[in-house]
Amino acid sequence: MTINELFRYTLKSLRHEIAPKVKKQVDFALPSWPMVDACRTATLATFQPWIAAGRLTVAQMQRACRRYHLGQTKSGQPIYWMIDDLQRPLDAHIGTDSWLSLLLKTREPLISNWCVEHCLFGLHLLTAPDLSPLSSICVVESESSAVILSELFPEVLWMAWVSTAHLSPSLFYPLEGYKVTIYPRTDPCGSSYLFFQNLAALVRRQRPSIAITVDSILEKHASEAQKARGIDLLDFLFTPP
Repeated sequence: MTINELFRYTLKSLRHEIAPKVKKQVDFALPSWPMVDACRTATLATFQPWIAAGRLTVAQMQRACRRYHLGQTKSGQPIYWMIDDLQRPLDAHIGTDSWLSLLLKTREPLISNWCVEHCLFGLHLLTAPDLSPLSSICVVESESSAVILSELFPEVLWMAWVSTAHLSPSLFYPLEGYKVTIYPRTDPCGSSYLFFQNLAALVRRQRPSIAITVDSILEKHASEAQKARGIDLLDFLFTPP
């Protein structure tokens, strides 16, 4: 699999952007907004079942795609951009298991030492100029769940942590002054809930102005079968037990 097979932003144009900066030893940022713009989409197959079931309208899907700057590869995989509160694109999660940063570093020697930053998916909404500020933030694991829930429950901002491999208390630092609720996936032994309880305690200790809690609805009300499937909040609300 190559970047040209996945991505409409070609390796040639990427080299054209990077090479002059490397030669001049100038700091550069990847990815860039031209990369985001090059793969924008207003429709994603991920959301079609929700539209078919009457949970989402086409207009809602298109609005969510614009709000989260969603993209799509040539093969139809969703591209979820990690854009921080300074409106800087930091990385992109492609499909369910690929990261743009790893793909680029593998293919392009010029950026093999690129130190990749990550943020919460949807963090850019804190400072998006066309959105009204909200005081409550809900954080789930999956980007697609965050996007869908943002249309079903627009009274709060929805974000996603995406991968526990990238999780640290610092990812929540930009949320100072907000009421933050984490919704972990459930599991048979409650390990995910305990993990996030510990993480939230660390965040509160390091940033007391972040009112962060972990919701227990899945731990208390999910069935054993649901826990065995490792469902998330979206599954719990809209999928039969």
